[in-house]
Amino acid sequence: MSRSSIGSIALVVMLGVAIGGAQAHDESKYPDWSGQWVRVGPGHFDPTKPPGRGQQPPLTPEYQAVFEASLADQAHGGQGNDPTIKCIPGGMPRAMIVTQPLEIVILPKTTYVMLELHSMLRRIYTDGRAWPAEVEPQFMGYAIGQWLDEDGDGKYDTLAVETRHIKGPHSYDNSGLPFHRDGKLVVKERISLDKANPDLLHNEITVIDNALTRPWTVKRSAKRELKQVSWSEYICNEDNHHVMIGKENYMVNQDGYLMPVKKDQPPPDLRFFNQPRN
Repeated sequence: MSRSSIGSIALVVMLGVAIGGAQAHDESKYPDWSGQWVRVGPGHFDPTKPPGRGQQPPLTPEYQAVFEASLADQAHGGQGNDPTIKCIPGGMPRAMIVTQPLEIVILPKTTYVMLELHSMLRRIYTDGRAWPAEVEPQFMGYAIGQWLDEDGDGKYDTLAVETRHIKGPHSYDNSGLPFHRDGKLVVKERISLDKANPDLLHNEITVIDNALTRPWTVKRSAKRELKQVSWSEYICNEDNHHVMIGKENYMVNQDGYLMPVKKDQPPPDLRFFNQPRN
């Protein structure tokens, strides 16, 4: 074969690869989830039910007792089983309550969910990968997703996601509603736009956890902000007045002094400090 023939064949192959790559990156196949999304409904996990016990979580007796202890502590001024008072990120699935706005960036191999609260970042891998043999747990977990065309119009409309390897401690919401300590939580989601309103995003969330007697499914929504969008920086430690000493939570007042948060709360243990002598 002549050099010109070989060059022509190489050019055709390169063009074929380029065309195939362009087809794989066809943005018109994906839904438009751009912009700023803000929460619809209240900030507890199931927005259709009252907070606290009104959530009626299908907890096992062991973890119902943990939940009751959290609620009792909060009723006396404590923070209960809510780890975010220590600036620990809410993680999954609590992040998808959308306490503060989020932004979604869709790319062919990964969909990124960027949350203003705690500067949390989700990577949802949509490249067809299998679950890795070993994963270091993270507060946002490890997520694998699949795009679906449920109405058969040739375009994706639903992102089905499964998230595993979620790091603790964490809770469903600020009531301290608990997860099992074994770290085997699995969260499944189906995310899609409303059929009648493209500025309304729905997320069906199902949690599978050994602290529950059965899978628990809730439906949450977020609306696209159509006015002038404003993003803020959330640095939890910047103005956090909570102080955990041992198992007790205290507050620091505006003058820098430690304060109790509950009636008759004992002072912190000062065993490692020189004690005043009488």
